[in-house]
Amino acid sequence: MIPETSTTLLRNVRDAEHPRWPEFVAKYRPMMEAYLKTRFPTLEADDVIQETFAALCGILPGYIYDPDEKGHFRNYLTGILRNKARRALRNSNRQTEIKDIADAHNGMAQTPAAPECAIQDDEQSYREAAFEIALRRFLSDESVADRTKRIFERTALNGESPESVAASFKMTRHAVDQAKSRAMARLRELVKELESVYG
Repeated sequence: MIPETSTTLLRNVRDAEHPRWPEFVAKYRPMMEAYLKTRFPTLEADDVIQETFAALCGILPGYIYDPDEKGHFRNYLTGILRNKARRALRNSNRQTEIKDIADAHNGMAQTPAAPECAIQDDEQSYREAAFEIALRRFLSDESVADRTKRIFERTALNGESPESVAASFKMTRHAVDQAKSRAMARLRELVKELESVYG
């Protein structure tokens, strides 16, 4: 079931004490976790997310949701999250540099950590995060046949040829293609639902 539109919820949570605040957190946290896992895997996600929600407490009272003029809220939220993650990463790298200097002074210099991957467009990052959430939901959906999930994993995720998958399941190539097509259709539905939920 898809929650109420972001417009109503965002209006409610302008007050950080509003009873719908936990609903707001539960709604957006999965997308935030997926984004950080994809873009900043070395960071402690919980800390960055808490800082982002804390920042929102001060921002939302004056925030006006106008997707036509200002874009989707998810992109606005991702921008705040990205900035918090970058700051955390800078702080982490600074601590690493200090440690490296100390180790070098003691004759134990270590190789500096590799820099974090470059940040891509927020919309692309959101879509990747939404797909990851949709994929987890699809694979845990008990209404989807286990064989369909396994066919999808092997052909779409692992890159196995449809012919080899068909042979292992004693199916025709056409049947494998159909199963994969059904899985992709369901994933597209889930992503569309997430886009509706996250605004």
